[in-house]
Amino acid sequence: MFIQPWDASLDEAEWQTWIADGHDFGILSVNGLPGRPPAAVPTHFTGEPGHLLIHLARPNPAWHAIEHDPNVLFTAFGDYAFIPGPWRAKPDTPPTDGVPTSYYTAVQFTCRATIVDEPEAKAELLRRQMAHFQPDGDHAPLTVDQPPYGRLLPGIRGLRLEVTDVRAKFKYDDQKPVEHRAAVADRLTARAEGLDLPTAAQQRRRLDRIGPWTP
Repeated sequence: MFIQPWDASLDEAEWQTWIADGHDFGILSVNGLPGRPPAAVPTHFTGEPGHLLIHLARPNPAWHAIEHDPNVLFTAFGDYAFIPGPWRAKPDTPPTDGVPTSYYTAVQFTCRATIVDEPEAKAELLRRQMAHFQPDGDHAPLTVDQPPYGRLLPGIRGLRLEVTDVRAKFKYDDQKPVEHRAAVADRLTARAEGLDLPTAAQQRRRLDRIGPWTP
């Protein structure tokens, strides 16, 4: 993932807060088997210090690739929007001369995967995930010898991803003048399509922290 200096995370707390704010879905990317393309699997995830937790269906073909090479990437992304060219045109140029771009946040984890197959270990992984996704506890007990989860556990495998590196990108035109960034955020708020509103919120948050960009 290419990161310009002005797109970089300002500190670790910035991307950690973004993940904690509910960005818990992404793409698991694994190296392909010899002669085969890489595999990419969309999935929810949860985190614990230094690790990501995932589970996938046992028939998923990605398992063969992970067993061959446990070095994987996991990418979470969100708060994205297309920015039309006229919004980015310089004041002294025709609006049609503006060059469009995309705004987004992406956090990419380089990881080493450990497969979790032991039934109780899988149940514990699911308990941790359910504590995140259904914190009210409105689900049956996750036990290996009781329905409904006991009979379902053989159909999945767990993944514990040891995080070895994190790269975060917040692409919101932070190299542009303050007035330009504020105006684009206002346009996003007025358009209010798709993820325009959270994208505008990210741009304003970065604007408040950075102010005028200085190399």
